[in-house]
Amino acid sequence: MPENMLDVFNGDAFKIDSLTDAIMRLPYVPGRVGELGIFETEGVPTTHVDIEEINGTLRLLPTKRRGEPANRETRDRRTLRTLKTLHIPDEDVVTADDVQNRRAFGSASAFDTVTSLVNTKLGRMKQNHMVTLEWLQLNALKGIVLDSDGSTVLYNLYTEFGITPPTIDFFLNVTTTIIRKQCLAVKRMMEDALGAWTYNHVHAFCGKDFFDALIDHPDVRKAYDAAQASDEYRNDPRKAFVFGEIVWEEYRGKVGNLQFVADDECRFFPVGAPGIFKTYFAPADYIETANTIGLPMYAKQAPDPSGLNCFVLLHTQQNPLPICTTPGALIRGIYTGSSSSSSSSSSSE
Repeated sequence: MPENMLDVFNGDAFKIDSLTDAIMRLPYVPGRVGELGIFETEGVPTTHVDIEEINGTLRLLPTKRRGEPANRETRDRRTLRTLKTLHIPDEDVVTADDVQNRRAFGSASAFDTVTSLVNTKLGRMKQNHMVTLEWLQLNALKGIVLDSDGSTVLYNLYTEFGITPPTIDFFLNVTTTIIRKQCLAVKRMMEDALGAWTYNHVHAFCGKDFFDALIDHPDVRKAYDAAQASDEYRNDPRKAFVFGEIVWEEYRGKVGNLQFVADDECRFFPVGAPGIFKTYFAPADYIETANTIGLPMYAKQAPDPSGLNCFVLLHTQQNPLPICTTPGALIRGIYTGSSSSSSSSSSSE
């Protein structure tokens, strides 16, 4: 690789702050969880987050005779949990062959050409990071955060908080089921878990089979048909609609064979409850970023360690921790006749 080409990578545009800024400014890769803006984000200077739970409870006070000792208030029980942030690095290289024949030797356009190539690679790496973050945040909405293989448990929020995962069977294959009653059961269960926390509405991400069974049910069909009457819905019949004071939509998300929401289930979560969903970002494991406030993404480049200058390494990373602080408000919906219902416990009203 020509010497002046290497000088390009030693310029200010290829330092960690410039590369990190570049990858942060690249177009955002859409994800439904990100679009809803459910998760509050916060940078932290550590690789772990301490979450304190104060288990305050309400109780009825018994009457007392005048002169008797008063009722005594009990102290709130505090539980401190330490959760480590996740480390997600990615790497690519700019090789001599990548640059070969892209410019004439000695051309002044070397900087623009290499910058364009680096930005293309950073854009692809950012897409991988964003779809990974969407996967992790969606799993946090389910209460169990899984790794990219779809089976390795990174965090079981139900276990962390000592909660049994709540499940409700909607009996969608039974034509006489009153679906509004099941919707009310979801809201009651969620509100019991939220306690004094207020929220805007209940949202439901449905797998395709659950969604099809829902909109075909006689109790739902009229409301769904009314929603379809608008021009907005004619373009895509899978768009969100409201029934039983719940916003329902089919979640479309898949990478390879990894399905983000199982076809035959539905996931309910509250929207507009402040502090319930958080994504923390820890600093990168670079010397210069140690103990600084974490950013959502980092990018850095390093020369060929062999000294032959055959390539320049591009390194990106995220260090997120997406969590739900009230996993009892995350409810799984199934329906009789689906494969999920035969292997899951259920409750209904």
